[in-house]
Amino acid sequence: MKVAVTGSSGLIGSALVPALVADGHEVLRLVRRTPRTADEHRWEPAHHGIPEGLLTDVDAVVNLAGVGVGDRRWTDKHKKQVLASRVHSTATVTQALVDAVAADPDRERVLLSASAVGWYGDTGERVVDETAPAGDDFLAQVCVTWEGTTAPAAAAGVRVATLRTGLVLGPGGLLGRLLPLFRLGLGGKLASGRQYMPWISLQDEVDAIRFLLTAPVSGPVNLTAPSPATNAEFTAALAEVVHRPAVLTVPGFALRLTLGEFADVGVLAGQRAVPEVLRSAGFRFTHEDLQAALRAAVAAR
Repeated sequence: MKVAVTGSSGLIGSALVPALVADGHEVLRLVRRTPRTADEHRWEPAHHGIPEGLLTDVDAVVNLAGVGVGDRRWTDKHKKQVLASRVHSTATVTQALVDAVAADPDRERVLLSASAVGWYGDTGERVVDETAPAGDDFLAQVCVTWEGTTAPAAAAGVRVATLRTGLVLGPGGLLGRLLPLFRLGLGGKLASGRQYMPWISLQDEVDAIRFLLTAPVSGPVNLTAPSPATNAEFTAALAEVVHRPAVLTVPGFALRLTLGEFADVGVLAGQRAVPEVLRSAGFRFTHEDLQAALRAAVAAR
């Protein structure tokens, strides 16, 4: 297959691209800087700019682009960037695929577009699969708009799957920021620790995307391991992996002082999300055990 990838320099994209190449796919990387290699092509998602005809003979697009949600304290400006970066990138590749269908209607195409388990809002103890309704907080509504932006591609006949990803356990991301603290024995649960953290290993995230390139699956897909963990369980597992105690507790008020609104929506809230669509489609996880996934992630650093 010929596969275009946006967000290829991020945690997921940087692992996905070499895996796709190893599978024998031809990969085009859409980048927002001057291209450095033959497989890179510049685009300007904020201005809906993509080289004309670039996606005409592409079989699939994996859209992973978007500003980091928890990289900084939420301000009105940053919240607008979080939404706009996702909507602009998705609208750009969606329109390019619609144009490609018009130019060559007989080619089968697929769009795998990133989303997040934040779609569900705070679900507490309730188990949620892909049929659950959206939440009403900021991140949930971002996901609703984000996923909705793919609708023209689906209407044009492109198979569209939206990837509601949980916490990806790899050598970077949130785990990369937590590890130094836990290795110093400064790790601890966040507030009550009862909030669920739907997680997935980086290997399973990449493998699920590879699987969905050809599996006949459309609509929302939870990219999470079958057993979501509470924050307290996650804290204990990571402490065990690095052989350090984790007896501290970060109080909720301290998180709110540091992170503002993001504390309530992205840290103290949680989703007990399960991958019903993936399991029903026959996908097999490499890491169903949290400690095994954490050991693999720590070893990769």
